[in-house]
Amino acid sequence: MLVVKKFGGTSVANKERIYNVARRCIEEYQKGNDVVVVLSAMGKMTDELIELAKSVNPNPSKREMDMLFTTGEQTSVALMAMAMAALGVPAISLNAFQVAMHTTSNYGNARLKRIDTERIRHELESRKIVIVTGFQGINKYDDYTTLGRGGSDTTAVALAAALRADKCEIYTDVDGVYTADPRIVKTAKKLDEITYDEMLDLATLGAGVLHNRSVEMAKKYGVQLVVRSSLTSEEGTVVKEDVKVERMLVSGVAVDKSAERISVVGLADKPGTAFRLFDALAKANINVDMILQSVGRDNSKDITFTVDGNCGEEALKVIEDNKTRLNYQHVEIEKNVCKVSVVGAGMMSNPGVAAKMFECLYNEHINIKMISTSEIRVTVLIDVNEAERAANAIHDIFGLAE
Repeated sequence: MLVVKKFGGTSVANKERIYNVARRCIEEYQKGNDVVVVLSAMGKMTDELIELAKSVNPNPSKREMDMLFTTGEQTSVALMAMAMAALGVPAISLNAFQVAMHTTSNYGNARLKRIDTERIRHELESRKIVIVTGFQGINKYDDYTTLGRGGSDTTAVALAAALRADKCEIYTDVDGVYTADPRIVKTAKKLDEITYDEMLDLATLGAGVLHNRSVEMAKKYGVQLVVRSSLTSEEGTVVKEDVKVERMLVSGVAVDKSAERISVVGLADKPGTAFRLFDALAKANINVDMILQSVGRDNSKDITFTVDGNCGEEALKVIEDNKTRLNYQHVEIEKNVCKVSVVGAGMMSNPGVAAKMFECLYNEHINIKMISTSEIRVTVLIDVNEAERAANAIHDIFGLAE
């Protein structure tokens, strides 16, 4: 059996935790299984590297930031190999170049294209535990790239798919996927299993347990995931195509406080206006989420949309740089907003979920700024100061704590 295990930064934050992970991996190895381990950078090292870079250059290039970031994971895998060797088990650390993990050239948010598995298979045949850097790859210029925050999850799933692993386990500082963030909603409970689609929406909408691209890839290649805690032996949450139990109306509530709302006011009300706006943003690699178009006065229209908080100022600059082409009156940005979402496959066969959610927010005197829906989710944009109260009220009204 081949098992891929991914451990996040908190799981390898210090010497004691490194040895804890080493022992857990060795336990799997001693069962006779092949083991591939994917690691993130230790603790808050990535944040520390960002601060260090900004102290040297307030506006570093994305290429150089990727070169710097990759040192974090390389530190983790080297120390882990040393720990396993100290415990008497052969192990080898490999970075993205040594594997090699080929990506696009979009520094800071690259996408995996293919993985060369020969080196890993050779080391596994030598009965070594193979420890691979998460979060990173190499592009066609042999430059290091990174996959975006949370990208180590995607590395693990991609390796599991490429190696046709029997299991892919994602270890983190929580013991599974919960009906809401337990730090926000104290009554949140752990789910035994959840579908890919539900997990993908939760991950995209702010649930930080899994990187959304890792779930997307797991669904595409049929990689069954298990989310578990690295600090306990508790059973985790299985993420897979179908679940055995009858579907709950709502599986979870997600909160995303990183959203920002941008309004482009006074656009021409004619064909091609929306295309020109979103084409400019797409060329700058800015993802847009919720979109609302409304008719303004004097034969004009307004378009409002949300972006990730890390992209708000960049999106604003792109729009302002294209003012002549877009021909709008003015643009506004609102930063103190957040997205609150309910997700559940049970919505498809149960009408009235949105109405129930909106009634709940009305009873809490919380104003809704924007609404977005799909077959299995309803998302609202509200004031960020109302986030926790909204999440708790919605969690309660759908009976998720029962």
